[in-house]
Amino acid sequence: MQTIRITTSQNIDIDYELAGLGERIVASLIDFGIFILIAILCAIAGVSLHAEDVLGVVFIFIYAALYVFYDLACEVFMNGQSVGKKVMKIKVMSLDGSQPRLGQYLLRWLFRIIDFGVSGGAVALVVAAISEKVQRIGDLVAGTILIKTELRTKIEHVAFRPAFNDYQPVFANVAELSEQDIELINEVINSYIKTGNNVLVYNMALRTKERLGVTPPENMNDMRFLQTVLKDYAFKATETEDI
Repeated sequence: MQTIRITTSQNIDIDYELAGLGERIVASLIDFGIFILIAILCAIAGVSLHAEDVLGVVFIFIYAALYVFYDLACEVFMNGQSVGKKVMKIKVMSLDGSQPRLGQYLLRWLFRIIDFGVSGGAVALVVAAISEKVQRIGDLVAGTILIKTELRTKIEHVAFRPAFNDYQPVFANVAELSEQDIELINEVINSYIKTGNNVLVYNMALRTKERLGVTPPENMNDMRFLQTVLKDYAFKATETEDI
């Protein structure tokens, strides 16, 4: 499993699992299959409508435009995913962990000419196979990577899960947090255990307090606060499953 560690603007290190070469290939094949299906449907429609030459040319131009701009449009309007990427649960992300800018999407799209157009995909395949972060030329130029969208840490695997049914949550509104928030808190705690970096804990605790709008008891330090949030969230999740 290949991962990349990215430091967020809050000085928090997060490990993302990189999309593998096989997943990228399958996603591309799914997208290509969509256009084969569209071509077949257009051919059937043309025969059924007895399309004349002018109408046939219009169909060809529309199809060509869809094919050329498909990846760019999908990634811009579908949060870094095409249909194939969505099926394979992978997405485009900037190397700094942020959502790619329009310029980055444009660069990825423009360099498809080299990655896929000229070589039929051979250049993209070779470069992605030998690059450290499984990047094709378009990714290297644009400063992007492909990551898996599935959470690496599931709620049932979160540390400090309460063991007793009579547990009383300290922060009742933890349900406002998402699973991504809980994953991040868990990653911060694990990073602290490995590195002893107090700054990670402080920044994560500050962010979580602001998000929940809570003030912990005076005797609760930042680490204890984050652990308590995990306990409360896990308890609430278990309680919801039991309903």
